[in-house]
Amino acid sequence: MTTDAPRGLRADAARNVERILRAAREIYAEHGPDAQLDDIARHAGVGVSTLYRHFPNKSALVRAALEQSSAEHLNPAIERALADDDPKRGLITLIEATMSQVARQHNTLAAAKNAGAITAELTAPFRESLDLLTRRAQKAGLIRADLAPEDMPRVVVMLIGVLWTMPPHSDGWRRYATLVLDALSPAGASPLPPAVPLLQLQQTGDWFI
Repeated sequence: MTTDAPRGLRADAARNVERILRAAREIYAEHGPDAQLDDIARHAGVGVSTLYRHFPNKSALVRAALEQSSAEHLNPAIERALADDDPKRGLITLIEATMSQVARQHNTLAAAKNAGAITAELTAPFRESLDLLTRRAQKAGLIRADLAPEDMPRVVVMLIGVLWTMPPHSDGWRRYATLVLDALSPAGASPLPPAVPLLQLQQTGDWFI
C-alpha cells in the first residue's frame, strides 16, 4: 500500500488510510519501534477499529508505512538514478537517498524488522537498482572492475552503521559516503581478496539486502 488510494476504497476510507500511515510514521519517529497501535489511531484521529479494519496487525501497518515513505522519497530517487547518463552519479544519488531514508525512518524500520514485515520483495527495487548502477559504472570504467555483486550491499550496510554514531537527523553521514565512494575509484586500487556470499535477509536483519 502506498500513497495512492487502494482500488475500491471510498474516498473517506482512503483518507483514513492516508492519515493512519502518516500517523504511524510520526509516532514511531517520536516514540520508537514499540509505540502502540492505540496511540497511532488516536494521533490519526480515527478509532482503533478503523485502524484494524485496514491493517489487521502491526506487520501490515509498518509495511504499508514503509511503502508510503519509499513511494514519496526513495522511488523517485531510484528513477532519477537510473535515468542519469553518468552511472556513478546515479549510484551516488541512490546511496544518498537510501541513507536519508534510513536516517529518517529508523524507528519505523526497527518496528518493521521486529514485526517480520521486511521481505525481499519490499527491498527488491533498491537491490536491483544498486546492482544495475554498479554494473553500468564498472562498464564505464568509473568504479573498480573487481567489485562482486555482494560488495555494494555491504558497503551500504557499513555506511548505515555510521548513522548510530551521530545525533538523529544529522547529515554527517555524507562525509563517509563521499569517502567510501571515492575509495571505489579504479585509480590506485589494490587487488581484493575473494568475496563471500551474502547471508539471507532473515539472518542479516538488514532492511535492504
